Amino acid sequence: MTRIGVAADEAARQMCFDIRRTVFIEEQQIPEAEEWDHHDETCTHVLAQDDLSAPTGTARIIAKGRHAKIGRVAVLPAYRGGGLGRALMAFCLDCARERGFAAAELESQVYAISFYEGLGFIAEGPEYDDGSGILHRRMTRPL
Repeated sequence: MTRIGVAADEAARQMCFDIRRTVFIEEQQIPEAEEWDHHDETCTHVLAQDDLSAPTGTARIIAKGRHAKIGRVAVLPAYRGGGLGRALMAFCLDCARERGFAAAELESQVYAISFYEGLGFIAEGPEYDDGSGILHRRMTRPL
């Protein structure tokens, strides 16, 4: 059974960072300098764990005015295809709603646009390289 919650202590946050290192830096070859930023110190990190408490996925939520910016959504390869990404996003959207945000936004990798559209997000504007070498597109949805 998967458990998803806010990464409330340093050990849990480190698990989030380890997942991001595996997925983004090692698997997708995103430069390390592009992965880590000042938001990591102040955002809400979300951690998914399996029934043995092993980390399985992560995301983060950044307060951006009246919008909650959801990002760094990552699921470890062994846990893909079973709905964990959808569950992570549902948790993030619920968390944003509870905190009073009016809308959610994200920067989707182009290949994942249809996944986020299935969650009610709408793509806006042109595709762009966010500095990682991977094309992205901005997406939003009301809460």
